[in-house]
Amino acid sequence: MCGINGILGLQEAGQARERIDKMNNTLQHRGPDDAGFFVEECIALGHRRLSIIDLSSAGHQPMLSHDGRYVLVFNGEIYNYRELKKQLDYPYRTGTDTEVILAAYAKWGEGCLEHMNGMFAFALYDRETKTVFIARDRLGIKPLYFYSGQGLLSFSSELRPLLQSGLVPKKAERRALVDYLRYQTVHAPDTIVEGVKMLMPGTFLRIGLTAGKPEWSIHRWWKAEAQQYQLNGTPAAEIHQEIRKRMYEAVECRLVADVPFGAFLSGGIDSSLVVGIMAEVSSRPVHTFNISFAEEQFSEARYARQIAEKFKTEHKEIKLSPADFLGLLPAALQAMDHPSGDGPNTYVVSKATKEVGISMALTGLGGDELFAGYAVFRRMQRLERLKGLWKLPVGVRKLAGETLYKMKPGIAAGKIRAALAAPAFSFGSNFACTRRVFLEEQVQQLLAGAQLPADALTASLEAEGVNNDILSATSRAEIGSYMQNVLLRDSDQMSMAHALELRVPFLDYRLVEYVLAVPDKIKYPHTKKKLLIDSLPHLLPDNIVNRPKMGFEFPWAHWLKGELHDLADHQLQQLATGGVFKEEGIARLWQQFKQGDPNVSYSRIWPLVVLSHWLEQNEVEL
Repeated sequence: MCGINGILGLQEAGQARERIDKMNNTLQHRGPDDAGFFVEECIALGHRRLSIIDLSSAGHQPMLSHDGRYVLVFNGEIYNYRELKKQLDYPYRTGTDTEVILAAYAKWGEGCLEHMNGMFAFALYDRETKTVFIARDRLGIKPLYFYSGQGLLSFSSELRPLLQSGLVPKKAERRALVDYLRYQTVHAPDTIVEGVKMLMPGTFLRIGLTAGKPEWSIHRWWKAEAQQYQLNGTPAAEIHQEIRKRMYEAVECRLVADVPFGAFLSGGIDSSLVVGIMAEVSSRPVHTFNISFAEEQFSEARYARQIAEKFKTEHKEIKLSPADFLGLLPAALQAMDHPSGDGPNTYVVSKATKEVGISMALTGLGGDELFAGYAVFRRMQRLERLKGLWKLPVGVRKLAGETLYKMKPGIAAGKIRAALAAPAFSFGSNFACTRRVFLEEQVQQLLAGAQLPADALTASLEAEGVNNDILSATSRAEIGSYMQNVLLRDSDQMSMAHALELRVPFLDYRLVEYVLAVPDKIKYPHTKKKLLIDSLPHLLPDNIVNRPKMGFEFPWAHWLKGELHDLADHQLQQLATGGVFKEEGIARLWQQFKQGDPNVSYSRIWPLVVLSHWLEQNEVEL
């Protein structure tokens, strides 16, 4: 796990080296073990290394192929590198998965991606053809940002090195601001910074350096639907057996490491299953970590302890009070690479995990999205059954929505009102509405200027269509929106702030492809995540399966009115200057929150505070 950088098209070698050094230094937290650079003609590549496989100096990057033709910078892990190594006739000099990428590209070219199972973002330069190949993994677990302008193309594992390079204008994009207000994040390929894009999951950049100037194109190499399984009519027992097999394979291949590793253990279904499989397939004791709270009624620690005892793990309980969490919040804000309304929890547990000497950990992230664990799955099923309501005149539906809202004002009723007012039934708009932070009229009250741009999330979901069971459509929507643009981005930036690598077995593409093809009647007959539970029944005690949903809710509302009031007040005032946001809109929202308005929860205020702090910290203009 590492950080990579690159600048293509900069003619002056000395200037290219200086800028790459600056970008590398900005990524030091991602790779404290080693740093390297490569500068030649009109290309500069940089790398920061976190050593996980082959800890020797032989793993130094940028890495050249044995004949010197290819130069590679790589962030991530290739889990099946040992199997690939046996298939490739290549004079290996290291024990790294990095060198296997060089060997695979030498044999298969761009087709090498089809052979890899892993999480990765890498750039490979062919010195003979003067071309660059930049690729990102199937599910978007590892990030890749890039900027093209003024005859140059620069890229990095994070957004901040691009800002520090001096090549990217530090200007926020209005369309991205609207997206952030709607969803507390910016959906890829856009970012909060004008002109900076994310390479989408399962795509690659093909770049030619004609006369030293980069000419590029983007190509998709994987989609979840590319591998189809015909499972209608397949017995449930056979599906359970196949999922069990794929889950074990997904966990086992992610245990390859030359450093101490562990797992995050909340005591919930997903993390408990991952730990159970780890314990069965690992040849050494598993280290597990759990955040617990002094407030026992909110704590999941007893469930985590039960799983730890069952599988005989080396268990560490990280006890936190709200004051402890509050004390770490400034550092978490400083670590944020891209503004997000979430993330501090991962920062805290990653910090504690790294401090006890663990450099790699597995998590249960992705289990809810894949196995219908969220309430949105049942909600989308109900909406599908009620879609006949949208045949009623829009005036009647609007009246019904207004009546409901007056009877029970609040955020949930506001979303129902907005959905009923839509011109027609739409899976895309209904799903997007469930993920909204601010609805359209609320965004208009906060932002100055002309009409709002179209909702990119709704548009992408409509383009995708619903061509299979509603639960799989909802899984794809969750994976492509909240998971990729909030959970994975936050997990990467907050764990790598401590040089901790996180691996996510639920996002093994072979498992994802198969589960998306499972019919609804088997996936969610009456209980959420039943498909997962029935596939691995021997690993979970009944009280873990049937336990109530828990989790301590930190007193954000209290903090924002108390300990965090001055920070929030300052940042909101900063946001209101410059004419992009409406001063009166921000002030009204802040006042409504402090007065306890049910339509303005802390989750409407905190993302604005984070946005303002990030813009100020990174000197990005509105």
